Amino acid sequence: MTTASGLPAIRESVQWAVMDAPGGSPAVVALAEAAVEHYALNYSKHPPVVLLEEVRATRSLLSSAVAGADPSIARDLRRQVGWLSALLGNLSYHLDDRPGARAHLTLAGALGESTGEAALTAWSSGALAMVATAREDWHHAREHAQYGLQHAPEGLRRAQLLGWALLPALAALKRTPEADDIIDEGDEIMRSAVELPGRFGYDRAEHRLHVAEAHLTLERYGHAADVARESIAAAPAETPGWAAATLVLALAEARESPSQAAARALGVLDLISPPRLRATARERLTRLGRLLDSSTGGPAAELAERLRVLPAPIRPDGTAA
Repeated sequence: MTTASGLPAIRESVQWAVMDAPGGSPAVVALAEAAVEHYALNYSKHPPVVLLEEVRATRSLLSSAVAGADPSIARDLRRQVGWLSALLGNLSYHLDDRPGARAHLTLAGALGESTGEAALTAWSSGALAMVATAREDWHHAREHAQYGLQHAPEGLRRAQLLGWALLPALAALKRTPEADDIIDEGDEIMRSAVELPGRFGYDRAEHRLHVAEAHLTLERYGHAADVARESIAAAPAETPGWAAATLVLALAEARESPSQAAARALGVLDLISPPRLRATARERLTRLGRLLDSSTGGPAAELAERLRVLPAPIRPDGTAA
């Protein structure tokens, strides 16, 4: 559990540790690991813009300690700077800063390589595939996904790279047989895998979300709706994962049940405040708005108006809304 005041307290503890040992120490390394775990486990509890500021400040504190540390301590600190950079990349992506996401994730991957942290290399590659997919750069998306799979340990990590990184690109390219093979392999792994919590973890709810989105991309709307319902059932209510699965379900229903789809989206907007609404959710809402005919009135018209006045998480001057 965490609170809004507990979030900056983590950064303050790191600051005190670095003040006590400016050149780094085993205690600073242990505290850095704990900070990464805290941010990853509580990733969905804070608005992305707020968490980004805290993670950035903590990374800066650790960076200052690396310069004067002995080689073994410096390597361990660089590993945690890598994980913090991975978090910054994902947060930037959720704030619709794709170039920033690429920069942070590229650094994270490089630090994973240089410190021998295979899980960091794999995860960062998967996230880079996600960013490439968002800009419809399917070639690089597949390259990043395949590179991540080369470093991912067997089991849950492999299922994560398959479902999160490789499957979206294959579905977008309409490589249906290959996409179905990936779905089958990922499903088989998830049947026996032990789920991991947090931003760097993976669970059934997230896995089913990626499968549902693949079915949606392949225009298998009935399958997409069924699997999205499984994701909703497995996700804690009113979390970003729940919102994502609910909006995928709405997109799958939009052609046959437009009023119901619009009502689902309105429910998400009622429960998730604008600062907590990730760029990925906003993109799904925009897609849904395009599918619905708001001229007919009812929920579709209400959704169109809600989206029109939806405030962005970042103001035009770069400050948080």
